[in-house]
Amino acid sequence: MLKYWTAGESHGRGMMALVDGFPAGLTIDESKINDQLRRRQGGYGRGKRQDLEVDTVEIMSGVWNNLTIGSPIQLQIKNNDHKLPRLKELPRPRPGHGDLSGSIKYLSSIRGILERASARETAARVAAGALTEQLLEVFGVRTMGYVVEVGGVAIPAKDNLSFEEKIAERNASELYTLDRGTDDCLKQLIEDARSAGDTLGGIVEVRVEGLPFGLGTHAQWDRKLDGRLAQAVMAVQAIKGVEIGMGFEAARRRGSEVHDPIQFDASKRNEPSLGYTRPTNHAGGLEAGMTNGQPLIIRAAKKPISTLQKPLESIVMQTKEPSLASYERSDVCAISAASVIVECVVAFEIAAAFVEKFGGDSLAEMQDRYRSYLNLAQQR
Repeated sequence: MLKYWTAGESHGRGMMALVDGFPAGLTIDESKINDQLRRRQGGYGRGKRQDLEVDTVEIMSGVWNNLTIGSPIQLQIKNNDHKLPRLKELPRPRPGHGDLSGSIKYLSSIRGILERASARETAARVAAGALTEQLLEVFGVRTMGYVVEVGGVAIPAKDNLSFEEKIAERNASELYTLDRGTDDCLKQLIEDARSAGDTLGGIVEVRVEGLPFGLGTHAQWDRKLDGRLAQAVMAVQAIKGVEIGMGFEAARRRGSEVHDPIQFDASKRNEPSLGYTRPTNHAGGLEAGMTNGQPLIIRAAKKPISTLQKPLESIVMQTKEPSLASYERSDVCAISAASVIVECVVAFEIAAAFVEKFGGDSLAEMQDRYRSYLNLAQQR
């Protein structure tokens, strides 16, 4: 079983991910992990913390001469802004954060909650996901995250672009969208929110191409891939909604407008889709908890950041007297970073499903089983 844990506090010594169950025999390129960490720190609307940190990964275990050896892989990211011992307690909980609930649950300080609940923790999740993206590449699986909406403003879709063209367009956009022509409008939207002491959220989309049939299963509820993906994405800080394919819109249409007709193209028989094609992909690549050979499409809704320069009403914990919420340095809009984070947690779940389906002791074993499975599946 491929899984991971994270550790660390926002202003502690650093963040760490421990990845267990990663197959032996894969050459790891640290620069690819660092590229994703760099992208996570970017995007218009970020705060001053990103000027203090230059996130780079240090692989502490599980890799020898750049080759995975089958043992747990420890990924470490140091915090330059390490000042936790000097920080004071927050006297007033912030609406939208875990300050109040966490301090009551653990009978502890607000500081002790916010340091771990902070989205700084996602640096470790990005590192783990970027590691597994390299495993997926071996099987021709490509992942891409991008922003499709900022503060209620939708970015036009560019479905006519190839995967490579979408990557190039996204990388050219300061907001990580597929239409850099909207950047100026969106940047002004963010600046307006900044001037008002407010924050903005948005919606991100992740696309995964090259998936074979049969990752996940219908047989048990907790092993359905769509459920596992939804949990992974919903567990990202500030994510309040997840939809796959047509998502909520499917509830508003008739069945004939929702379900994807099945066709066959013999010229594509040797592809992971086995030649089965669909004129539409409203299902988003998943049916009955299993991949169906089509691209995976998953979206996540991120709420506006909860720390406001013009704070909302709160109370002083000790006296219960009304007051304005405490303020901690924060971003105005981190939707670009969210697109990277969601991409990486999705990649990890897809890689975990690969390991379950094709074995995880070694890459060579996985590749052999993958080829054997496709040969058998082509006979269906």
